[in-house]
Amino acid sequence: MIEVTVAGVRMEMPSNTPIVLLQEVQGLRYLPIWIGAVEATSIAYAQQGVEPPRPMTHDLYVATLAEIGATVTSVRITDLNDGVFYSVIDLTGADGSVHSISARPSDALAIALRVGVPILATEAVFDAAGVELPEDDEGAPEDQVEAFREFLEGVSPEDFEELS
Repeated sequence: MIEVTVAGVRMEMPSNTPIVLLQEVQGLRYLPIWIGAVEATSIAYAQQGVEPPRPMTHDLYVATLAEIGATVTSVRITDLNDGVFYSVIDLTGADGSVHSISARPSDALAIALRVGVPILATEAVFDAAGVELPEDDEGAPEDQVEAFREFLEGVSPEDFEELS
C-alpha cells in the first residue's frame, strides 16, 4: 500500500466537476478521483479546519463511531473497476474487533481527514490511474501544479473507463 495525502480539491473544466487529488507521500504521482459537490465541500472543510454550525454527514459518522467506542484506523483506496474507484474504512470496535467497511472514496477521505488517520492506495490503482509529474531541476511545486492543471484540462472521466 502507498500512503497518500489529500493535495486538494479542484474543479475539472469545462464540466465543472470536482476532483480530489491524492498525492504519494514518497513519490511524484497524483491520483485524481472525480467526486460529488457535497463531498468536495466536506473534504475542503476538513482540510481547512472549518467547523459548520451543524454537523455534516461525515461529522455525524465520526461522532457516532466515537460514541459507541469505535476507532477509525485507516482508509484504503482499494480498486478501480470500470472507471469507478472503491475504498474501505478500517476501524476497530470498542471490543477490539477489526472491521473494513466499504465506502465511496470521497466519503472515506472526508472521514479520514476528520480523524487524522493514514490514507492508503494500492499500487494497482496508481498503476491504472496515477499521473506522474516529474520534478524540474529545482523541484518547483508551482511547475508541478501547472503541469497537473494542464493534464486536468485535457482529461475526462471517460479516460479512466478504459484503464480497468
